[in-house]
Amino acid sequence: MTQYILALDQGTTSSRAILFDHAGLPRGVAQREFRQIFPHSGWVEHDAGEIWQSQLAVAQQVLKENGVSAKDIAAIGITNQRETVVLWDRSSGEPVANAIVWQDHRTAGLCDDLREQGKGEIFQKKTGLVVDAYFSGTKLKWLLDNVPGARARAERGELAFGTVDSWLIYKLCGRHVADTSNASRTLLFNIHTMQWDEELLALLDVPASLLPEVVPSSGIVGNCTAELFGAPIPIAGIAGDQQAATFGQACHQPGMAKNTYGTGCFMLLNTGRQAIASRNNLLTTVGWTLNGQSDYMLEGSVFNAGAAVQWLRDGLGIINTSAEVEALAQSVPDTGGVFFVPAFAGLGAPYWDAYARGTIVGISRGTTKAHIARATLAGIAYQSADVLEAMQRDAAIALTELRVDGGAARNDLLMQFQADVLGVPVVRPTVTETTSLGAAYLAGLAVGYWQSQEEIAAQWQVEKRFEPVMSGDERNERLAQWRRAVQRSQQWLE
Repeated sequence: MTQYILALDQGTTSSRAILFDHAGLPRGVAQREFRQIFPHSGWVEHDAGEIWQSQLAVAQQVLKENGVSAKDIAAIGITNQRETVVLWDRSSGEPVANAIVWQDHRTAGLCDDLREQGKGEIFQKKTGLVVDAYFSGTKLKWLLDNVPGARARAERGELAFGTVDSWLIYKLCGRHVADTSNASRTLLFNIHTMQWDEELLALLDVPASLLPEVVPSSGIVGNCTAELFGAPIPIAGIAGDQQAATFGQACHQPGMAKNTYGTGCFMLLNTGRQAIASRNNLLTTVGWTLNGQSDYMLEGSVFNAGAAVQWLRDGLGIINTSAEVEALAQSVPDTGGVFFVPAFAGLGAPYWDAYARGTIVGISRGTTKAHIARATLAGIAYQSADVLEAMQRDAAIALTELRVDGGAARNDLLMQFQADVLGVPVVRPTVTETTSLGAAYLAGLAVGYWQSQEEIAAQWQVEKRFEPVMSGDERNERLAQWRRAVQRSQQWLE
C-alpha cells in the first residue's frame, strides 16, 4: 500500500504540510508563516501569490525532509482558511488584488444596508448564514466595485473567484472548483439545492461566470501537475478548516461536537442530514459531502481566541511566546475580578456585532499582567460557552462531551476552565492536528486508502479528559458577570 496521504493545511497565518500514515498519525510536518497586511483599521489582506508559494514550499519541504517521493503519496487532501476571497485572471493565473481575509470588516456598512433592506432573511433561509462582513460574498462585491476594471473583466469571463481551496487547486492542477463545505460559506450558495443561487448572485451583483464548479469534499478532482512534486498526485479531499477538523475528530454522528482553538474559536455540532435553521444567531453550514450524501452542522464562530494571546505577546509585550501564557496565568489563583472581551474585530456568534471592540473591565490597582493573562484565557472559554448554550437551544440536544483541538487546546489551564464553565467534560485527542487529519481522511477515503468512516472513527484516541469541578452556582455567577462585560464592549464604534 502507498505509504502516506499528504495534507495541505492553508491557515490564516501560516501554510503547513503534514504526512499522515495509515494509522492517522503525523509522520512529517513543515510550516511557514506569511505576511499579514493591514491597509486600514478593520482591513486584513493576504498576498494570494505568497499563500501559494508558501503552501507549495512546505509541501515540497516535507517530502524532501522525510525522503518521500510522489509515488509514496496515495492522495492530497486540502483544508483551508474559509471565507477569504481570491480574485484572479484566468489566463495568467495571477491575482488581480490582494486576497480579502475572513477577519476583514470593510463591508460591514454594506451588510447593514442589506439587513435594513430586509434581505437578511433571504440569505439566512438559503445559505444558513447571517449577513455579515465575515463571509465571502460581500468581499467579492467589494473587489468587483473597487479594483479598476474588475467588474467589466468579470462580465467578459476573464476573471475567476474562489476561496483559498479553489485558488490552491487552480495552481496545483488548473481546475476551477470548490467543495460544498467551502461553497456554503460564501453567501452565494443555496445549502438546500446545493447550487449557486441566482437570486443571491443578483442581490450582490456577482456574475455567475466567476464561480467555481462545486464538487464533493471526498472525490478525485484532478492530478497535480507533474513538475510540482516529480510525478502527478491525485487531489482527492477538500474541506474548509473547521469542517475538516470536525471530520478529523470523528464527529461523524448527529449530536457530536468539537471546538477548535486557533486564531479564532470554531464550535461545530453535527446535525446529520438535517439542516437545522438557527433561532439563536448560529450558522447552518455544510459539513462535508461524501458518497453522494451531505452532512450539516450548526456552527458558532468566535473571532478572537489565539489572536488574543498573540496580542499579549505582540501588542503588550507581557509574554515572549504564546506558550508562556499558561505559566503566567497559573501564577495567580484567579483573574482578580478582571474580564477581557477580546473583540478586536467585532463579536461573532451569538452576538454578531461588527462594531464591538476589545474591552478589559474590572481593573484595580492590584491588577497585574498575570491577571490580564488569566482573564485572556477565561475570555476564550466564556465565548465558547456562549456559543454552546445557543447551540443546545437550537438543536435541542444536551451535549455529553466536547472534543477539542487547535494550538490553544494544548493549554491545560484553559481546557480545565472550559470544562468548568461548560459543565461538560472536555476531551483532547492524542492527535490534535485534526484539521489536517480531516482533509487527509477525506482524500484517503476517495482513493481507498481507508475503507470507511467506521475505520477512521476507531483510530480516534483520548489523550486527556478534563472533568468539570466548578459548582453550578459559581458557573452561573461568572457567566452573568462575563455577559455584563460583553455588553460594555458592544456597539463601541459609532
